Amino acid sequence: MARFEEVKAALWSGGTYGFQPSLTDEAVTEAEQVLGVRLPVSLLELLRVQNGGEVSSGRDAFPTDQPTSWSADHVPFGELMGIGRRERMVSLLDTPYLVDEWGLPSPVVLLSGDGHCWIALDYRDCGRLGEPAVTWLDADFDLELRLAADFRSFVEGLTSEGHFVGDVDRAAHRGFRGALEPLPSPGY
Repeated sequence: MARFEEVKAALWSGGTYGFQPSLTDEAVTEAEQVLGVRLPVSLLELLRVQNGGEVSSGRDAFPTDQPTSWSADHVPFGELMGIGRRERMVSLLDTPYLVDEWGLPSPVVLLSGDGHCWIALDYRDCGRLGEPAVTWLDADFDLELRLAADFRSFVEGLTSEGHFVGDVDRAAHRGFRGALEPLPSPGY
């Protein structure tokens, strides 16, 4: 497992798609007010290096010990949303709308996803001011999978999707969907 500082230095792909203007203290304050949570320090450290965008191919997946609708052994993490209001760019600030639109649990903050599946900061156990876990949410099948106890641990566990043999794209994994059983959700 990589140390946080190592991942922080090499997380971003260098591409320009999906990033927001440089993160300011005012933007963080606004985001925490809009989202109604305290964001993890480790997330803000990454977003101060680059405010969202595509992650490097060396850190674009997180291993799982259970199958998901994506794969038998990992979930994708191709991008991390930033904080901002750049036109036609989804950001962490869009979480309230997206949670409502996709019928997702709350309180969460969406970090990455495509509508059907999301990686989110999950505040349901820790409260809005606590250190959230990172959870995989599948809106189509109402499934959840806890990925990491906190964001820093999640980042340290990121690896290359290329390490997973036989996994090419989501369409190839649709066969896993029928075999999945819903994971128990925390009752809130």
